[in-house]
Amino acid sequence: MEKSSIVRPLILISFIIGISLLHYLTPLHLPYLHAIFQRFYYLPIILAALWYGFRGGLLCSLIVSVAYAPHLLFQWGGCLTMEMEKYLEILLYNTVGGVTGLLSQRERERTVELQRTARGLEESYQKLQYQSERIIVIEEQLRRAEKLSTLGEMAAVLAHEIRNPLGSIRGTAEILKDDYNPGDPKHEFIEIQIKETERLNRVVEDFLHMARPQPADLRPCPVQDELETIVTLVANDARDRQIKLVLQPPPFPVIIRADGEKLRQAFLNIIINALQATPPGGSVKISTTVYQAALCEIRFRDSGPGIDAETLGRIFQPFFTTKPAGTGLGLAITRKIIESHGGTMMVESEPGHGTTVTVRLPMQDEAGGGAL
Repeated sequence: MEKSSIVRPLILISFIIGISLLHYLTPLHLPYLHAIFQRFYYLPIILAALWYGFRGGLLCSLIVSVAYAPHLLFQWGGCLTMEMEKYLEILLYNTVGGVTGLLSQRERERTVELQRTARGLEESYQKLQYQSERIIVIEEQLRRAEKLSTLGEMAAVLAHEIRNPLGSIRGTAEILKDDYNPGDPKHEFIEIQIKETERLNRVVEDFLHMARPQPADLRPCPVQDELETIVTLVANDARDRQIKLVLQPPPFPVIIRADGEKLRQAFLNIIINALQATPPGGSVKISTTVYQAALCEIRFRDSGPGIDAETLGRIFQPFFTTKPAGTGLGLAITRKIIESHGGTMMVESEPGHGTTVTVRLPMQDEAGGGAL
């Protein structure tokens, strides 16, 4: 841009000086050459009008008039009757410069307006695309909410009909265990009974967490601080598994409105799943970025064996699990927590290429009054 602003005036000045020199140095007995040189002046005038608009074209025509007028007055002797068309040519210079500049300026303004309209249409398209994606997500959430409403009714029954008997069974088993010494087969059977009772109680607890509403105490929450807390908690587990756990810092501090306790539970579930899926010598990487200027995007990527397409389509279904001791409710609970914060959770995976879990949460606005 700077180079163009210097080169163009130099071109115009060179044209004007060159054509004027041709006029002044050409003998007067060659009038046909002067008539040709006289038309050459239109080149810098039209260029100036195209480049700089109305003012540029008119200014250039005035400079041409000043440069050409002495040639008429002094070299041609100021004969108004014989050379009237040459003076009229000066008037035509200014007319062409002004009209061409005006047309060029209007065309340039129209181009700018069209570009502004195109940018507005592009922004509108992006907003509509984002809104359509949100509508699809909301429809999916409504379908899941309908299913969960039934589960909620079942959860109320389970809480009363299963947990209390489980507590009684466990208490009775602990009393009976005292009647047998360690090593006795009956002692071992009772221990198995107690462990299975505890496992069944955990299943009921997870089911209740997934089915009933999750009230959230939303407060300003630094995402990186929550992730650092979780990484500290699982660092020993990662070390025992010989897995490299990497937490990458964001480009700048990212604040969201969230319930820190529930958010830590969701992040912990994701990281534990990643560690369990990664073989020794592998890695789990966590990164935070900003998505579309309004969402905080947290990516959890492991170097495990990946998930096939059939399994990937079922991982959020309640009670579906590929782990022998799993309940199949961890990811369902995690997604419910993320969605209760107005966010989304996606899982991408291919066999042999690891798995990436992407969580997007609304960022807090600068005023701190709410999410963007």
